[in-house]
Amino acid sequence: MTQRIALVTGGTGGIGTAIVRRLHAAGHRVVSNYRSEDRARAWQERLASEGVPAELVHGDVADPKSCQAMIDEIEKRVGSVDILINNAGITRDTTFHRMTYEQWNEVINTNLSACFNVTRPVIEGMRKRKWGRIVQISSINGQKGQYGQANYAAAKAGMHGFTISLAQENARHGITVNTISPGYVATDMVMAVPEEVREKIVAQIPIGRLGKPEEIAHAVDFFVGEQACWITGANLSVNGGHYMGW
Repeated sequence: MTQRIALVTGGTGGIGTAIVRRLHAAGHRVVSNYRSEDRARAWQERLASEGVPAELVHGDVADPKSCQAMIDEIEKRVGSVDILINNAGITRDTTFHRMTYEQWNEVINTNLSACFNVTRPVIEGMRKRKWGRIVQISSINGQKGQYGQANYAAAKAGMHGFTISLAQENARHGITVNTISPGYVATDMVMAVPEEVREKIVAQIPIGRLGKPEEIAHAVDFFVGEQACWITGANLSVNGGHYMGW
């Protein structure tokens, strides 16, 4: 097993933490960005107590200059990024006729423009080294849409458009680019939804339950593996059968 350096954006969140744990278990050295240092350091200490060392580097994925500085710092302290998981995301839900420009722009910048902001500083190094793994964490709602989430659905759908273009451009350079579209996962954000609303969501899932962050992390581990080198431009739905599109 070759140890790689992996950057997981939004790594301190529920799905991000599971991905960090899984990539560490696979033998990789894992880095996460952060914006709030106090929260991030507490997260780092908690993982360290579990035997999972994780590097932290400040970086705002919505800001291209901050992302370039973040990658420069990672390369200086840790090394070149071989695996990039574009996982950071936010919601600003409201029906479109009430949506403000700020609500639209915040979600597009953090969920979609971030893919450019973080990937651009690492792609040339991957091309030179003839190896790379890039995975976008999209969403079921980027596939089927969702009431009150025109901004979020647009951003998440755009992530896969980014994936398939980047996959075509970099396939001959040993770089694979794929998307994972999770369904409703039992993160803190989803569990904060009123129970009666969650019950309605679960009733629509054929498997009959919410997903686990570890199940998304398993899919990430699959895509970044050495043996997944002939899979690129794919979108893997991990949603318990909630949405079964082509």
